Amino acid sequence: MRLLPARIATSGIFGLNGFVLGMWVVHIPLIKDRTGVADHQLGLLLLVLGVAAWIGMQAAGPLTDRFGSRAVVVTAMVAMGFALPLPGLAHDQLSLAGAVVVLGAMNGFVDVAQNAQAVQVEQHWGRAIMSSFHAFFSAGGLVAALSGGALLALGVSAPVALAGGGGVTIAAALALRPLLLPPESRHDEANDLSPRTRPPWTGRVLLIGGLAFVLMLSEGVAFDWSTVHVRDHLGASASTAALAFGAFSVAMTAVRLFADLLVRAWGPGAFVRRAATLGALGFAVTVLAPDPALALVGWAVVGIGLAGCAPQFYSAAGNVDRRYSGVYLARAVGMGYLGLLAGPSVIGAISSAAGLDRAFLVPLAGCLVAAVLAPRALRHDRAR
Repeated sequence: MRLLPARIATSGIFGLNGFVLGMWVVHIPLIKDRTGVADHQLGLLLLVLGVAAWIGMQAAGPLTDRFGSRAVVVTAMVAMGFALPLPGLAHDQLSLAGAVVVLGAMNGFVDVAQNAQAVQVEQHWGRAIMSSFHAFFSAGGLVAALSGGALLALGVSAPVALAGGGGVTIAAALALRPLLLPPESRHDEANDLSPRTRPPWTGRVLLIGGLAFVLMLSEGVAFDWSTVHVRDHLGASASTAALAFGAFSVAMTAVRLFADLLVRAWGPGAFVRRAATLGALGFAVTVLAPDPALALVGWAVVGIGLAGCAPQFYSAAGNVDRRYSGVYLARAVGMGYLGLLAGPSVIGAISSAAGLDRAFLVPLAGCLVAAVLAPRALRHDRAR
């Protein structure tokens, strides 16, 4: 009887996470003007936010295993709500750096704990539902874009808008807490000792994390280079170039709503094999596209292909050994996040030396590697 409310609440947590990050992104230009941060300094601050998030992920794993994902995700989400106004209140580069460190670290905690709660709900649900949770993360970002844009149009200041968003986040997280699943009782002796034991890095965990890395690297390329590709390489206008990221994002959100149906029908390994191959095809279209119209199709195909892939590896990490679900999730999510951070930089370095088209061969190859190795990495997860 608790599973449906728990699924709804977990979806709500994912949505809140997307909403908080979306509100931060929407207000970056105002925050940049308020603090006097230059473009290169903003890039460094975004890297700092990412590193702080990764550190938070690694800290969240053992805490999730020890105290349960419900306690960690609600505490971290409330803290994230309090942290959201801090960048809007920053008045110089140093105070903004402190604010993004706190916001990034709390996001890292939330990211691991929400996926751990999703794995727990999925285990009891008895079938694949992980992609649907990630769809709500995307939907939360869309809500933030619309509501944040409306507040900007009304002239609401960044500190007030972010404080309002933080208040909504805190209230919603506390309201959702009773619906989330509590930690499962541990009866056997091995499980009683597990939260205090440092789990090993197995070959399978490395494979899961490595494939999450290459797939999230591909997502990072689409996030940061799709518009640049269409505008600078194909000569489109800025408004047309923006449609490249829009096509990718809309395709990704839509596919995540029904990707679980395909996972149930094919199994996670076969799903990722086919989906990652489609992602590689999308990158091939962007490389060969002679005009912006075909490139937009290519970026949409990339979104369709990548949409449901990473959630399968997070689900697999949480099922490798349930005693260490949080730690293994932290490792997989952390490696995926490193890929998301590394992707834009790798493409930038290669494109400066060999051109943007050739640089896109890196995520294309990564998708093909994931397609080949996914069945091995994702074997038998639903049986556990």
